Amino acid sequence: MAADRTDPPRQLPLDLGHGTGYSRDELVVSSTNAQAVALVDRWPDWPSPVVVLAGPAGSGKTHLASIWLARAGALRVDAGRIEQCIADLGEMPVLIDDIDKHPVDETGLFHLINAVRGVGSSLLLTARRFPSAWGVALPDLISRLKAAATVEIHEPDDLLLAGVITKLFADRQVEVEPHVVQYLVRRIERSLATAMRVVERLDRAALERKTPITRALAAETVSAMDEGQGEFEI
Repeated sequence: MAADRTDPPRQLPLDLGHGTGYSRDELVVSSTNAQAVALVDRWPDWPSPVVVLAGPAGSGKTHLASIWLARAGALRVDAGRIEQCIADLGEMPVLIDDIDKHPVDETGLFHLINAVRGVGSSLLLTARRFPSAWGVALPDLISRLKAAATVEIHEPDDLLLAGVITKLFADRQVEVEPHVVQYLVRRIERSLATAMRVVERLDRAALERKTPITRALAAETVSAMDEGQGEFEI
């Protein structure tokens, strides 16, 4: 049943919807990301100056990277502009998100890794694949990447998805029955981005119809998304 929109939202440990938050306190931890979370938490005590977080789209890499960015006071560098940042880097830690989204700037990344190692700093790379699948040809860079600490983040499990969906609804000050949340967990793509989309659509549909979010409405919405419809009929 939809709550009075003047009520304060319930406090849960994640925020990925309205006013998207990427703080450590807002992170849901499960077996799928626990190793990566532990590594971010232990910075600067890292096993290697270079760390790679590897996992599929929607697995929460950006959230973890944002936590580390704030914790380390790091500089976010665009993967296509690596060379331009090196001269002014100093001892600042560096984050490159989605390093393998496009062909890797091999020379730039090699020089950046050397610069980071030279000043005793840290470099965090996020990617969908392990470094061995990036198509790197430069031998010296291959060697540097083999020495990096690589941590895999898996697709969200049921615990993580349920926590995300519950918090997303709470952010919108909407109460949803647990069985509806569990239905969504079973039916949607295992992606945090998909969870955000389905919650937004369900909230909009419920507001326009002036009805609570039921399992039937959830089924209708998920079916529309499965069929690839940009919008569904209200």
